[in-house]
Amino acid sequence: MLDGCTPWPAGTAEHYRREGLWDGTDLGSLPRAWAGQYGSATALVAGDRRVSYAEFADLVDRRAAGFVRQGVLPGDRIVLQLPNVPEFVEVAFALFRAGAKPVFSLTSHRANEIRHLCELSGASGYVVPGVFRGFDHTALALEMAAELPALRRIYAQGETGSPAVVPLESVDADPVELPANDPSDVAFFLLSGGTTALPKLIPRTHDDYAYQTRTVAALVGLTSEDVYLAALPVEFNFTWGCPGVIGTLSAGGTVVLAPDPTADDCFRLIERERVTLTSVVPTVARLWLDEREWSDWDLSSLKVLQIGGARLEPELAARVGPELGCRLQQVFGMAEGLLTMSRPDDDPDSVLHTQGRPVSPADEVKIVDEHGREVPAGDTGELLTRGPYTLRGYYRAPEHNTRAFTEDGFYRTGDLAGLTEEGRLVVRGRLKDVVIRGGDKIAAGEVEAHLLNCPGIAAAAVVPVPDEFLGERIYAFLVARTDQDGAGTAAGTPSLADLKAALHSRGLADYKLPDRAEFVSDLPLTPLGKIDKKVLAAAAADPALPRRWKPAGQQPAAPSAGQQPAAPSTGAAAPGTSAGPAPVLSASDTSASVPSATVPSATVPPVPVPSSPKR
Repeated sequence: MLDGCTPWPAGTAEHYRREGLWDGTDLGSLPRAWAGQYGSATALVAGDRRVSYAEFADLVDRRAAGFVRQGVLPGDRIVLQLPNVPEFVEVAFALFRAGAKPVFSLTSHRANEIRHLCELSGASGYVVPGVFRGFDHTALALEMAAELPALRRIYAQGETGSPAVVPLESVDADPVELPANDPSDVAFFLLSGGTTALPKLIPRTHDDYAYQTRTVAALVGLTSEDVYLAALPVEFNFTWGCPGVIGTLSAGGTVVLAPDPTADDCFRLIERERVTLTSVVPTVARLWLDEREWSDWDLSSLKVLQIGGARLEPELAARVGPELGCRLQQVFGMAEGLLTMSRPDDDPDSVLHTQGRPVSPADEVKIVDEHGREVPAGDTGELLTRGPYTLRGYYRAPEHNTRAFTEDGFYRTGDLAGLTEEGRLVVRGRLKDVVIRGGDKIAAGEVEAHLLNCPGIAAAAVVPVPDEFLGERIYAFLVARTDQDGAGTAAGTPSLADLKAALHSRGLADYKLPDRAEFVSDLPLTPLGKIDKKVLAAAAADPALPRRWKPAGQQPAAPSAGQQPAAPSTGAAAPGTSAGPAPVLSASDTSASVPSATVPSATVPPVPVPSSPKR
């Protein structure tokens, strides 16, 4: 296995092979095998372009040879940052075939994330979409190459504008014989949802990912008659292999690549292509359901709607069948491995209120208390898991791995959950300090670190605030810097527009920008001297709560799960001068030059999508 990765113990790996769970599949060999089975059937659809299985295999073979001719070697890591286009699937499989290891990246990632991914992975190449949605990814790639000596090759779609950039279309050569991959080795890297500032790399092997996609495709019952709509970004584990793109192609079905997850785009594609299955996050599901009342698209072909990526409220879940006319499948999963899903024969109450059962009989799941002891069925604790497609360690993260895994190899998910008597999972919360905004998992610490580097900010704490459409929004509590003379007066509080501009200039991705910011005189502390984020989360949800914090350990209790907090208001008082509502900088207070982090009230709003779905 690639150096820096943690293999499964030899005895465990042998057991998985002996039981037929790992069958020695090389992901790079799949396109040619699929072509032999399905030939002229349609594999991929994007806009007016239709790619048959035979054509797809030829494209992969030629592109793999082209990468080899360009100097790509087995074991090379290549950051792959393309939108939902056939080239993403072609390039990924071509890199598999060449023995290289793609590192999947979102098109919304900017300098901070890309620099981190390149440095951590030791990437020698970077594939970008050129200019995409107004952002020049080629310029970013050139900037990264100037900083990182290991980054030797840049590939871009369309006109590159630089002799240092290879047009992706030119990565093409007559097929050559290439050695097979070791199925136990890493095939590609997914990204963690992130409770630290930047994502960790999740190594997925040929063996484990082939098993995952094969198992889930069988559980869903995919056949060659099925049509899967890739509504979310194709680089997500959810979209790529749950069963997603790979599972659908393995069954001989058709994958339709949607440019956006908006209801208008997706409903049109469902009608035109007779889509039978798709996967979305709750934010997208809500917008689809709201739009359905006004649309007359024919969705009668849709049989299953998978919803995962964040907690699905039962009220929203109950609308899927009556309003969309299809079966709901709840999905809890993580790029690290474990997947649980509801089944077609589950009773309606279980489908609405649980996240189903593990997809593999070899999945090991337990719920433990703070001392690591298993709790009874129905009780809440931390979810731990291990199994044939759950990693044993993040890439090049030995210190973190000692905390993230037990001595016997169970992965500590950081999720608070319980198990029913029947073994169904009920996810109840999370231990990790993140905001889940539209399914995006945003590390509070990363945003806080950048805020502290903004002019005029002395202290910062980021918490989630409930939101009807996104699930949660990013709420920042800020303490302003005081005058040089120490008189304690604010030296000037920046507007939210100023904060967003400063964060944007630092390379922070747009979906991580605060939606609201509130200046306070200080931050509440726990008895241990840490910032009390429970108090801040309650204050963010209820502007009527006092901002003059009580002494540590005497803070007011957070509202119960059943309370409906009011939306924050925009008070006018100076920071720290009133026990009532503090000044709140709302997301509408933005400059035109900085993309807004809110969902605009347009007829078809641009839908935020998650960077790394956890559930």
